[in-house]
Amino acid sequence: MFPDLPTNPASFTAGLPTMPIHNRLTDSLEATANQFSEFQPHWLLRSGHLQTVAGAVLRGKRYPYRAARRPVLLEDGDIGILHDDRPTDWQPTSPAALLIHGLAGSHASSYMIRIAGRLNDVGIRTFRIDMRGSGTGEGLSRKTYHGGCSHDVGSALRRVAEICPAAPIHLVGFSIGGNAALKLMGETPDQLPSQLSSAVAINPPIDLGFCVERFRKGPARFYDGHVVKSLYRQVCRSSRLIERTPHVVQRRMPRGQREFDSLYTAGVWGFDSVDQFYANTSSRQVISEVRIPSLLIASRDDPLVPVELFEQLVLPDSVALCLTDHGGHLGFIGQKGPDPDRRWMDWRIVDWITAYEHGANAAAA
Repeated sequence: MFPDLPTNPASFTAGLPTMPIHNRLTDSLEATANQFSEFQPHWLLRSGHLQTVAGAVLRGKRYPYRAARRPVLLEDGDIGILHDDRPTDWQPTSPAALLIHGLAGSHASSYMIRIAGRLNDVGIRTFRIDMRGSGTGEGLSRKTYHGGCSHDVGSALRRVAEICPAAPIHLVGFSIGGNAALKLMGETPDQLPSQLSSAVAINPPIDLGFCVERFRKGPARFYDGHVVKSLYRQVCRSSRLIERTPHVVQRRMPRGQREFDSLYTAGVWGFDSVDQFYANTSSRQVISEVRIPSLLIASRDDPLVPVELFEQLVLPDSVALCLTDHGGHLGFIGQKGPDPDRRWMDWRIVDWITAYEHGANAAAA
């Protein structure tokens, strides 16, 4: 079925001519983050809730599907799927990017399609992953993914490195995909592929227990109900997912994320309790160990990820934080400005990766 399945599953300081290439690159990237245009929300979308909903509903520029599907063998034998979009002029030493979707997302989520297309337009090969049980991966796994599936991201990253052994690779995670990316880089800094060059995490829920508590209060309950309904239906559609936890579909649908994780996710993944699950799968505890130059984008009006998580966070020098006043959760639909369109988030990802590539080329010259 899958003939190409593999068998084996810095400091942001002033740059000086004598500095190591890594330090000069991180210095250049910090300058790039500092020069980002300030996000100004569209005048009709000034609240975090409106930004969040509009970001999900207004898909933006459409790109036709032309990807090659590549399987990823995960550590426990389950399978994820990579959607490989290769620009026509891409060369073996050209950059590549692995894009990781958020909860209840897939390779077909509008932000995944849009940003893959924008990166392809500037010559960057992209791999959009369907995490286990999602998108085209439905029916291929015995477990669903969760917010801390860093081991699955690691398997996907190694797979991209196998396909593109001479390419610099960039990691881009959205929402819980960002949490999983940060967790991977922090918990195994010495075991990452040597090609991993930089990372971007957008609105990552770095403390899952804290964020789930936010879900249960006020207007955030709308998102809680929407997400858990999607996850519950995903489990019910797959006989492979149901066979391990038939009790989940034999009772009423869970009322929220915490109840779903208590009934299903924590037990399936071998945790004693939902609180242990949240504690062990949050990236907050390991971000200080991240060494890969990384950009973290968050907004003060995000209705799902409380801003105080980032205001209290002590970051290593390798991670730059861009904290905006507006933008919601994966929204960032702005006023007309210097960018080609209103999707501020998209262009910051493009800026970050292209700045790294320009800096790397200059440092190597």
